Amino acid sequence: MADDRDVKTSVLAETSNYVAWISEEPDGETTYHLELGMVTLHFFKEEWDEMLDLMRSVI
Repeated sequence: MADDRDVKTSVLAETSNYVAWISEEPDGETTYHLELGMVTLHFFKEEWDEMLDLMRSVI
């Protein structure tokens, strides 16, 4: 079983209230995370790409 220390994380962007970060799982899966106050959303790569497309449409 993989150890939690095997998960590599890095911050993509951060404000005083929000943070977007990425984790590289030991199995090779990339997961994106959005922490929005008390809510955290987790996305796989395909979902993250779709979310970015949605946000670009909003802007």
